[in-house]
Amino acid sequence: MSTGPMDTGPMDGVAACGCPHDQPAGLSRRRLLGAAGAAAALGVVGGLVGDTASTRLAFAGTAYTGDVLLVLSLRGGFDGLSAVVPAADPHYAGARPGIGIPTGALLPLDATFGLHQALAPLKPFWDAGSLAAVHAAGQPDPTRSHFQAMEAMERAVPGASVRTGWLDRVSSAQGAGSAFATVGVGVEANQRALVGPAPELLMSSVDGFSLPGDDDAGERARWTAALAAMHRGARAEIARPARLTLAAAGTAAALQDTAYVVANGAAYPDGDLGDALRDVARLVKAGVGLRVATVDFGDWDMHQGLGRSDDGWMARQLTELGAALAAFATDLGSDLGRVTVVTISEFGRRVRENASGGLDHGHGNLMLLLGGGVVGGRVHGAWPGLDPAGLLDGDLPASNDYRTVLAEILEKRCGVAGSTVFPGLGSARIGLAVPR
Repeated sequence: MSTGPMDTGPMDGVAACGCPHDQPAGLSRRRLLGAAGAAAALGVVGGLVGDTASTRLAFAGTAYTGDVLLVLSLRGGFDGLSAVVPAADPHYAGARPGIGIPTGALLPLDATFGLHQALAPLKPFWDAGSLAAVHAAGQPDPTRSHFQAMEAMERAVPGASVRTGWLDRVSSAQGAGSAFATVGVGVEANQRALVGPAPELLMSSVDGFSLPGDDDAGERARWTAALAAMHRGARAEIARPARLTLAAAGTAAALQDTAYVVANGAAYPDGDLGDALRDVARLVKAGVGLRVATVDFGDWDMHQGLGRSDDGWMARQLTELGAALAAFATDLGSDLGRVTVVTISEFGRRVRENASGGLDHGHGNLMLLLGGGVVGGRVHGAWPGLDPAGLLDGDLPASNDYRTVLAEILEKRCGVAGSTVFPGLGSARIGLAVPR
């Protein structure tokens, strides 16, 4: 995978940066179990399936009582300054004369920030205290390479030799769970955050998840018997993936027996993001033992043609993002009280627009937090402002370490020690979540 060039000025569009882009690569029917050993990789593993009763499933030995953590990766370099806009900053309008958003076109959040109108469906959750933001968040060591930034962000141990991904370390800290304890829906198959020994499950969708011939109960029984015979007496690390692949397929089959009905009048937008979040809501409500979910939403690399606040590339992207997250929260209803959503992106964009009506790679960025345990209605963290004298080579500095945000969520909502997942991270926290 190519690293891609460093940004030194305006670029000619998304493809010009030469960086990896966002093609979801989950598991298809054929790829799921080409051989029994295929499940041992970043694909299909999990725990034992219990008895089913309607579409709510029960799992023996699943004692987890923390939140479901949903990590929404905004791949490509999200411009947080276009989403939660520091319109009252005296340097904002001058830095973005063509793409800046007038104060009157924003939904006011506080004395400094306003919400992009395309995210209007999320404003009720802000007002209700279940949506918050952390601005000027990012990694300690800045880079403008997509590849290097994603690698460092998803490993999340700067300066150390740890090879596992941070979500894999979360899964390991949570201990054994169901086949659906940690799930990626429509994510890239090589997602670095999931690399490591803990079992994780990737799928393109719940309804599309199955083994070859799995629509036939007799065929499923033959798969089970054949794999059991093949792995009889094998070491656990060899036998377990195949057994858990079958467990996952059995759970998915039980879910597929009943069509999912969206609740509370929620309306998911058409597209991959809405489909993925609907599947995550389905897993949360079905009681399959979900603890961690990860979803990708790409196409944020807007080097040119970002567009006006009421039209164009950014507005369309934010419209889909806002509608999908609002539908997810609405669909969950009271179950939002046991879910925390956090958005993350490899870096932000430069403060000043370029000559192509876009934004080149920057540093500090925005993280959105959504859930019943969020201290909502606030922009958290230290805000450095946009005075050029305080910028980092023209970029918004990362005044708030993104790992500090994640660590507080893990500690207060998921029962996982931040130091276990992020070795070397200090103990200071921002106050963005309430303990369970």
